[in-house]
Amino acid sequence: MSSDDEREERELDLTSPEVITKYKSAAEIVNKALQLVISECKPKAKIVDICEKGDSFIREQTGNMYKNVKKKIERGVAFPTCVSVNNTICHFSPLASDESVLEEGDIVKIDLGCHIDGFIAVVGHTHALQSGPVTGRAADVIAAANTAAEVALRLVRPGKKNKDVTEAIQKVAAAYDCKIVEGVLSHQLKQFVIDGNKVILSVSNPDTRVDDAEFEENEVYAVDIVTSTGEGKPKLLDEKSTTIYKRAVDKNYHLKMKSSRFIFSEINQKFPIMPFTARALEEKRARLGLLECVNHDLLQPYPVLHEKPGDYVAHIKFTVLLMPNGSDRITSHSLQELQPSKTIDDPEIKAWLALGTKTKKKGGGKKKKAKKSGEKAESTEAEPMDATTNGAAAQE
Repeated sequence: MSSDDEREERELDLTSPEVITKYKSAAEIVNKALQLVISECKPKAKIVDICEKGDSFIREQTGNMYKNVKKKIERGVAFPTCVSVNNTICHFSPLASDESVLEEGDIVKIDLGCHIDGFIAVVGHTHALQSGPVTGRAADVIAAANTAAEVALRLVRPGKKNKDVTEAIQKVAAAYDCKIVEGVLSHQLKQFVIDGNKVILSVSNPDTRVDDAEFEENEVYAVDIVTSTGEGKPKLLDEKSTTIYKRAVDKNYHLKMKSSRFIFSEINQKFPIMPFTARALEEKRARLGLLECVNHDLLQPYPVLHEKPGDYVAHIKFTVLLMPNGSDRITSHSLQELQPSKTIDDPEIKAWLALGTKTKKKGGGKKKKAKKSGEKAESTEAEPMDATTNGAAAQE
Protein backbone atom coordinates (compact mmCIF):
# COMPACT_ATOMS: atom_id res chain seq x y z
CA MET A 1 0.00 0.00 0.00
CA SER A 2 1.53 3.32 -1.01
CA SER A 3 1.75 6.15 1.51
CA ASP A 4 -0.96 7.98 -0.47
CA ASP A 5 -3.32 5.04 -0.08
CA GLU A 6 -2.57 4.86 3.59
CA ARG A 7 -3.28 8.54 3.95
CA GLU A 8 -6.57 8.13 2.08
CA GLU A 9 -7.49 5.23 4.33
CA ARG A 10 -6.56 7.06 7.50
CA GLU A 11 -8.21 10.38 6.77
CA LEU A 12 -11.70 9.19 5.98
CA ASP A 13 -13.00 9.50 9.53
CA LEU A 14 -13.21 12.17 12.21
CA THR A 15 -9.52 11.88 13.09
CA SER A 16 -9.02 14.21 10.10
CA PRO A 17 -9.86 17.91 10.70
CA GLU A 18 -10.69 18.24 7.00
CA VAL A 19 -13.37 15.56 7.30
CA ILE A 20 -14.88 17.30 10.33
CA THR A 21 -14.96 20.57 8.38
CA LYS A 22 -16.79 18.90 5.50
CA TYR A 23 -19.40 17.35 7.83
CA LYS A 24 -19.93 20.70 9.55
CA SER A 25 -20.15 22.61 6.25
CA ALA A 26 -22.74 20.13 4.99
CA ALA A 27 -24.61 20.48 8.31
CA GLU A 28 -24.63 24.27 8.09
CA ILE A 29 -26.21 24.06 4.63
CA VAL A 30 -28.74 21.49 5.83
CA ASN A 31 -29.77 23.63 8.81
CA LYS A 32 -30.23 26.67 6.56
CA ALA A 33 -32.14 24.60 3.98
CA LEU A 34 -34.44 23.36 6.73
CA GLN A 35 -34.99 26.94 7.92
CA LEU A 36 -35.90 27.93 4.34
CA VAL A 37 -38.28 24.98 3.88
CA ILE A 38 -40.06 25.75 7.17
CA SER A 39 -40.51 29.37 6.08
CA GLU A 40 -42.11 28.14 2.83
CA CYS A 41 -44.60 25.91 4.66
CA LYS A 42 -47.75 28.02 4.52
CA PRO A 43 -51.41 27.13 3.90
CA LYS A 44 -52.10 26.56 0.16
CA ALA A 45 -48.38 26.25 -0.67
CA LYS A 46 -47.75 23.47 -3.22
CA ILE A 47 -45.68 20.69 -1.67
CA VAL A 48 -43.69 20.04 -4.84
CA ASP A 49 -42.62 23.71 -4.96
CA ILE A 50 -41.41 23.54 -1.34
CA CYS A 51 -39.41 20.34 -2.03
CA GLU A 52 -37.87 21.89 -5.13
CA LYS A 53 -36.83 25.02 -3.19
CA GLY A 54 -35.10 22.88 -0.56
CA ASP A 55 -33.18 20.86 -3.17
CA SER A 56 -32.28 23.97 -5.22
CA PHE A 57 -30.92 25.71 -2.13
CA ILE A 58 -28.68 22.73 -1.31
CA ARG A 59 -27.44 22.47 -4.91
CA GLU A 60 -26.73 26.21 -5.04
CA GLN A 61 -24.93 26.38 -1.68
CA THR A 62 -22.79 23.29 -2.26
CA GLY A 63 -22.08 24.47 -5.82
CA ASN A 64 -20.38 27.55 -4.37
CA MET A 65 -17.93 25.46 -2.36
CA TYR A 66 -14.66 23.84 -3.47
CA LYS A 67 -14.99 25.44 -6.91
CA ASN A 68 -11.31 26.00 -7.54
CA VAL A 69 -9.78 22.76 -6.35
CA LYS A 70 -7.67 20.64 -8.70
CA LYS A 71 -9.41 17.37 -7.93
CA LYS A 72 -13.19 17.58 -8.49
CA ILE A 73 -15.09 17.26 -5.23
CA GLU A 74 -18.55 15.70 -5.45
CA ARG A 75 -21.18 17.65 -3.51
CA GLY A 76 -24.92 18.29 -3.49
CA VAL A 77 -28.17 16.72 -2.32
CA ALA A 78 -27.64 13.60 -0.19
CA PHE A 79 -31.35 13.07 0.41
CA PRO A 80 -34.09 14.88 -1.54
CA THR A 81 -36.33 17.28 0.39
CA CYS A 82 -39.47 15.49 1.58
CA VAL A 83 -42.56 17.17 3.03
CA SER A 84 -44.83 14.48 4.52
CA VAL A 85 -48.11 15.70 5.98
CA ASN A 86 -50.26 14.43 8.88
CA ASN A 87 -50.62 10.63 8.71
CA THR A 88 -48.10 10.35 5.85
CA ILE A 89 -45.01 9.04 7.61
CA CYS A 90 -42.16 9.74 5.20
CA HIS A 91 -40.61 10.14 1.73
CA PHE A 92 -43.29 12.37 0.16
CA SER A 93 -41.46 14.35 -2.53
CA PRO A 94 -43.96 14.50 -5.37
CA LEU A 95 -43.52 14.89 -9.12
CA ALA A 96 -43.96 18.29 -10.78
CA SER A 97 -47.50 17.40 -11.90
CA ASP A 98 -48.67 16.79 -8.31
CA GLU A 99 -51.17 19.36 -7.01
CA SER A 100 -51.00 18.58 -3.25
CA VAL A 101 -51.01 21.70 -1.06
CA LEU A 102 -50.58 22.36 2.64
CA GLU A 103 -53.52 23.40 4.81
CA GLU A 104 -53.82 25.30 8.09
CA GLY A 105 -53.41 22.86 11.00
CA ASP A 106 -51.31 20.33 9.05
CA ILE A 107 -48.50 18.53 10.89
CA VAL A 108 -45.59 18.66 8.46
CA LYS A 109 -42.51 16.39 8.57
CA ILE A 110 -39.50 17.76 6.70
CA ASP A 111 -36.57 15.51 5.79
CA LEU A 112 -33.49 16.48 3.76
CA GLY A 113 -29.75 15.90 3.41
CA CYS A 114 -26.61 17.33 1.89
CA HIS A 115 -23.09 16.04 1.30
CA ILE A 116 -19.70 17.54 0.60
CA ASP A 117 -17.18 15.09 -0.82
CA GLY A 118 -19.48 12.27 0.31
CA PHE A 119 -19.57 13.44 3.94
CA ILE A 120 -23.27 13.52 4.69
CA ALA A 121 -25.43 15.62 7.02
CA VAL A 122 -29.16 14.88 7.29
CA VAL A 123 -31.98 16.41 9.30
CA GLY A 124 -35.65 15.69 10.01
CA HIS A 125 -38.04 18.10 11.70
CA THR A 126 -41.75 18.40 12.52
CA HIS A 127 -43.63 21.67 12.15
CA ALA A 128 -47.32 22.39 12.82
CA LEU A 129 -48.96 24.86 10.45
CA GLN A 130 -50.54 27.04 13.10
CA SER A 131 -49.88 30.05 15.26
CA GLY A 132 -49.58 29.73 19.02
CA PRO A 133 -48.53 26.69 21.01
CA VAL A 134 -49.17 23.16 19.74
CA THR A 135 -51.49 21.32 22.15
CA GLY A 136 -53.19 17.96 22.68
CA ARG A 137 -52.15 14.79 20.88
CA ALA A 138 -50.23 16.72 18.20
CA ALA A 139 -48.04 18.17 20.98
CA ASP A 140 -47.69 14.72 22.57
CA VAL A 141 -46.42 13.09 19.40
CA ILE A 142 -43.91 15.89 18.65
CA ALA A 143 -42.72 15.96 22.28
CA ALA A 144 -42.35 12.16 22.17
CA ALA A 145 -40.14 12.35 19.06
CA ASN A 146 -38.11 15.22 20.44
CA THR A 147 -37.58 13.72 23.90
CA ALA A 148 -36.71 10.34 22.32
CA ALA A 149 -34.18 12.14 20.10
CA GLU A 150 -32.67 13.88 23.13
CA VAL A 151 -32.37 10.54 24.97
CA ALA A 152 -30.87 8.90 21.85
CA LEU A 153 -28.31 11.72 21.61
CA ARG A 154 -27.14 10.81 25.13
CA LEU A 155 -27.05 7.05 24.49
CA VAL A 156 -25.36 7.06 21.07
CA ARG A 157 -21.93 7.33 22.63
CA PRO A 158 -18.84 5.15 22.69
CA GLY A 159 -19.28 2.01 24.78
CA LYS A 160 -23.10 1.94 24.51
CA LYS A 161 -24.91 -0.55 22.29
CA ASN A 162 -27.51 -0.05 19.57
CA LYS A 163 -30.12 -2.06 21.50
CA ASP A 164 -29.81 0.34 24.48
CA VAL A 165 -31.12 3.10 22.21
CA THR A 166 -33.92 0.97 20.73
CA GLU A 167 -35.26 0.12 24.20
CA ALA A 168 -34.93 3.67 25.52
CA ILE A 169 -36.76 5.44 22.70
CA GLN A 170 -39.70 3.02 22.99
CA LYS A 171 -39.92 3.78 26.69
CA VAL A 172 -39.98 7.53 25.99
CA ALA A 173 -42.72 7.20 23.34
CA ALA A 174 -44.83 5.13 25.74
CA ALA A 175 -44.55 7.89 28.36
CA TYR A 176 -46.39 10.17 25.92
CA ASP A 177 -48.87 7.40 25.07
CA CYS A 178 -47.37 7.21 21.57
CA LYS A 179 -45.59 4.53 19.57
CA ILE A 180 -42.22 4.52 17.85
CA VAL A 181 -42.91 3.74 14.19
CA GLU A 182 -41.58 0.31 13.15
CA GLY A 183 -39.07 -0.21 10.38
CA VAL A 184 -37.24 3.11 10.78
CA LEU A 185 -33.48 2.59 10.86
CA SER A 186 -30.81 4.93 12.18
CA HIS A 187 -27.61 4.31 10.21
CA GLN A 188 -23.96 4.93 10.66
CA LEU A 189 -22.77 7.42 8.01
CA LYS A 190 -19.49 7.01 6.14
CA GLN A 191 -18.04 8.78 3.14
CA PHE A 192 -20.56 8.31 0.28
CA VAL A 193 -22.53 5.81 2.41
CA ILE A 194 -25.90 7.02 3.74
CA ASP A 195 -26.90 3.59 5.05
CA GLY A 196 -23.82 2.18 6.80
CA ASN A 197 -23.74 -1.30 8.33
CA LYS A 198 -24.09 -0.29 11.96
CA VAL A 199 -27.79 0.26 12.52
CA ILE A 200 -30.13 1.26 15.35
CA LEU A 201 -33.55 -0.35 15.05
CA SER A 202 -36.57 1.77 15.98
CA VAL A 203 -38.56 -1.22 17.29
CA SER A 204 -37.17 -4.70 17.80
CA ASN A 205 -39.52 -7.42 16.64
CA PRO A 206 -39.10 -10.95 15.26
CA ASP A 207 -39.40 -9.73 11.63
CA THR A 208 -36.61 -7.18 11.80
CA ARG A 209 -33.27 -8.16 13.21
CA VAL A 210 -30.05 -6.21 13.08
CA ASP A 211 -26.61 -7.17 14.33
CA ASP A 212 -25.72 -6.02 17.81
CA ALA A 213 -23.26 -3.16 17.56
CA GLU A 214 -21.33 -0.95 19.92
CA PHE A 215 -20.77 2.73 19.18
CA GLU A 216 -17.17 3.83 18.86
CA GLU A 217 -15.27 7.09 18.94
CA ASN A 218 -14.93 8.94 15.60
CA GLU A 219 -18.10 7.42 14.14
CA VAL A 220 -20.96 9.43 12.65
CA TYR A 221 -24.66 8.52 12.92
CA ALA A 222 -27.95 9.72 11.46
CA VAL A 223 -30.35 9.20 14.34
CA ASP A 224 -33.88 8.86 13.00
CA ILE A 225 -36.90 8.97 15.32
CA VAL A 226 -40.50 8.71 14.07
CA THR A 227 -43.42 8.64 16.54
CA SER A 228 -47.13 8.08 16.03
CA THR A 229 -50.37 8.40 17.99
CA GLY A 230 -51.51 5.33 16.03
CA GLU A 231 -50.20 1.77 15.94
CA GLY A 232 -46.78 2.66 14.54
CA LYS A 233 -47.12 0.11 11.74
CA PRO A 234 -46.42 1.85 8.41
CA LYS A 235 -48.45 0.90 5.36
CA LEU A 236 -47.62 1.28 1.69
CA LEU A 237 -50.86 2.48 0.09
CA ASP A 238 -49.69 3.09 -3.46
CA GLU A 239 -46.41 2.03 -5.03
CA LYS A 240 -46.93 4.66 -7.73
CA SER A 241 -46.43 7.41 -5.16
CA THR A 242 -42.76 6.38 -4.67
CA THR A 243 -40.46 9.01 -6.20
CA ILE A 244 -37.20 8.57 -4.26
CA TYR A 245 -34.73 5.88 -5.22
CA LYS A 246 -31.10 4.99 -4.68
CA ARG A 247 -28.82 3.10 -7.04
CA ALA A 248 -28.05 -0.37 -5.65
CA VAL A 249 -24.37 -0.28 -6.57
CA ASP A 250 -23.78 -4.01 -6.12
CA LYS A 251 -26.46 -5.07 -8.62
CA ASN A 252 -26.30 -5.41 -12.40
CA TYR A 253 -28.86 -6.50 -15.00
CA HIS A 254 -29.26 -6.02 -18.75
CA LEU A 255 -32.45 -3.95 -19.05
CA LYS A 256 -34.82 -4.91 -21.88
CA MET A 257 -36.72 -1.67 -22.47
CA LYS A 258 -35.14 1.29 -24.22
CA SER A 259 -36.76 3.75 -21.79
CA SER A 260 -35.27 1.80 -18.85
CA ARG A 261 -31.79 1.87 -20.37
CA PHE A 262 -32.09 5.60 -21.04
CA ILE A 263 -33.21 6.36 -17.47
CA PHE A 264 -30.66 4.02 -15.93
CA SER A 265 -27.80 5.64 -17.81
CA GLU A 266 -29.07 9.09 -16.70
CA ILE A 267 -29.15 7.83 -13.08
CA ASN A 268 -25.63 6.42 -13.33
CA GLN A 269 -24.36 9.77 -14.62
CA LYS A 270 -26.23 12.10 -12.30
CA PHE A 271 -26.92 10.04 -9.16
CA PRO A 272 -24.47 7.13 -8.98
CA ILE A 273 -24.54 6.85 -5.18
CA MET A 274 -26.93 9.14 -3.30
CA PRO A 275 -30.73 8.90 -3.17
CA PHE A 276 -32.48 11.06 -5.78
CA THR A 277 -36.00 12.07 -6.78
CA ALA A 278 -37.65 11.02 -10.04
CA ARG A 279 -38.48 14.73 -10.47
CA ALA A 280 -34.85 15.23 -11.49
CA LEU A 281 -35.18 12.76 -14.42
CA GLU A 282 -36.94 13.18 -17.74
CA GLU A 283 -40.42 12.64 -16.37
CA LYS A 284 -42.12 11.16 -19.44
CA ARG A 285 -39.67 8.31 -19.70
CA ALA A 286 -39.03 7.94 -16.01
CA ARG A 287 -42.12 6.09 -14.77
CA LEU A 288 -41.86 3.02 -17.00
CA GLY A 289 -38.08 2.88 -16.89
CA LEU A 290 -37.91 3.16 -13.10
CA LEU A 291 -40.33 0.26 -12.73
CA GLU A 292 -38.09 -2.15 -14.65
CA CYS A 293 -35.03 -0.93 -12.73
CA VAL A 294 -36.78 -1.53 -9.38
CA ASN A 295 -38.13 -4.93 -10.45
CA HIS A 296 -34.57 -6.07 -11.13
CA ASP A 297 -33.18 -4.60 -7.89
CA LEU A 298 -31.03 -2.02 -9.67
CA LEU A 299 -32.71 0.69 -7.61
CA GLN A 300 -33.72 0.68 -3.98
CA PRO A 301 -37.08 2.50 -3.60
CA TYR A 302 -37.91 4.73 -0.62
CA PRO A 303 -41.68 4.19 -0.50
CA VAL A 304 -44.19 6.76 0.80
CA LEU A 305 -45.62 5.15 3.95
CA HIS A 306 -48.75 5.99 5.90
CA GLU A 307 -50.42 5.59 9.26
CA LYS A 308 -54.23 5.46 9.52
CA PRO A 309 -56.06 8.70 8.64
CA GLY A 310 -56.51 10.79 11.78
CA ASP A 311 -53.26 9.58 13.38
CA TYR A 312 -50.53 12.12 14.02
CA VAL A 313 -46.94 11.33 13.09
CA ALA A 314 -43.81 13.27 14.10
CA HIS A 315 -40.25 12.96 12.85
CA ILE A 316 -36.95 14.18 14.31
CA LYS A 317 -33.67 13.21 12.67
CA PHE A 318 -30.20 14.50 13.42
CA THR A 319 -26.57 13.88 12.53
CA VAL A 320 -24.14 13.32 15.39
CA LEU A 321 -20.35 13.13 15.39
CA LEU A 322 -18.91 10.92 18.16
CA MET A 323 -15.89 13.08 18.95
CA PRO A 324 -13.23 12.27 21.56
CA ASN A 325 -14.58 15.11 23.74
CA GLY A 326 -18.22 14.00 23.49
CA SER A 327 -21.13 13.92 21.07
CA ASP A 328 -21.56 16.80 18.65
CA ARG A 329 -25.06 17.08 17.22
CA ILE A 330 -24.52 19.08 14.05
CA THR A 331 -28.06 19.26 12.58
CA SER A 332 -31.19 20.51 14.31
CA HIS A 333 -33.87 23.15 14.44
CA SER A 334 -35.73 24.53 17.45
CA LEU A 335 -39.35 23.42 17.84
CA GLN A 336 -42.49 25.47 18.24
CA GLU A 337 -43.85 25.82 21.76
CA LEU A 338 -45.44 22.52 22.77
CA GLN A 339 -48.00 21.93 25.49
CA PRO A 340 -48.20 18.14 25.68
CA SER A 341 -50.92 16.53 27.77
CA LYS A 342 -48.39 14.13 29.32
CA THR A 343 -45.38 14.80 31.53
CA ILE A 344 -42.28 12.69 32.03
CA ASP A 345 -42.33 11.17 35.51
CA ASP A 346 -40.27 8.06 34.85
CA PRO A 347 -37.01 8.28 36.85
CA GLU A 348 -35.05 6.31 34.24
CA ILE A 349 -36.00 8.72 31.44
CA LYS A 350 -35.21 11.68 33.70
CA ALA A 351 -31.80 10.16 34.45
CA TRP A 352 -31.09 9.73 30.71
CA LEU A 353 -32.05 13.34 30.05
CA ALA A 354 -29.83 14.51 32.89
CA LEU A 355 -26.78 13.08 31.12
CA GLY A 356 -24.86 15.71 29.22
CA THR A 357 -23.34 15.21 25.79
CA LYS A 358 -19.81 16.51 26.34
CA THR A 359 -16.95 14.80 28.15
CA LYS A 360 -15.55 17.13 30.79
CA LYS A 361 -11.95 16.60 29.83
CA LYS A 362 -10.29 14.36 27.32
CA GLY A 363 -9.41 11.07 28.92
CA GLY A 364 -11.38 12.06 32.01
CA GLY A 365 -14.53 10.55 33.46
CA LYS A 366 -17.64 9.80 31.47
CA LYS A 367 -19.57 12.68 33.04
CA LYS A 368 -20.75 14.85 30.20
CA LYS A 369 -22.17 18.33 29.84
CA ALA A 370 -25.31 19.32 27.97
CA LYS A 371 -24.55 21.33 24.88
CA LYS A 372 -25.96 24.01 22.71
CA SER A 373 -23.59 25.42 20.13
CA GLY A 374 -21.60 27.75 22.30
CA GLU A 375 -23.91 27.60 25.33
CA LYS A 376 -24.39 25.39 28.33
CA ALA A 377 -27.92 24.23 29.01
CA GLU A 378 -29.39 22.93 32.25
CA SER A 379 -28.50 19.27 32.42
CA THR A 380 -32.04 18.23 33.32
CA GLU A 381 -33.37 19.82 30.16
CA ALA A 382 -34.12 17.58 27.20
CA GLU A 383 -33.26 20.58 25.07
CA PRO A 384 -29.51 21.06 24.96
CA MET A 385 -29.83 22.33 21.41
CA ASP A 386 -32.35 24.99 22.27
CA ALA A 387 -32.34 27.09 25.37
CA THR A 388 -36.05 27.93 25.03
CA THR A 389 -38.30 25.41 26.73
CA ASN A 390 -41.08 24.12 24.57
CA GLY A 391 -42.76 21.55 26.71
CA ALA A 392 -40.73 18.79 25.11
CA ALA A 393 -38.10 18.99 27.77
CA ALA A 394 -38.12 16.73 30.79
CA GLN A 395 -40.85 18.25 32.87
CA GLU A 396 -40.47 18.43 36.58
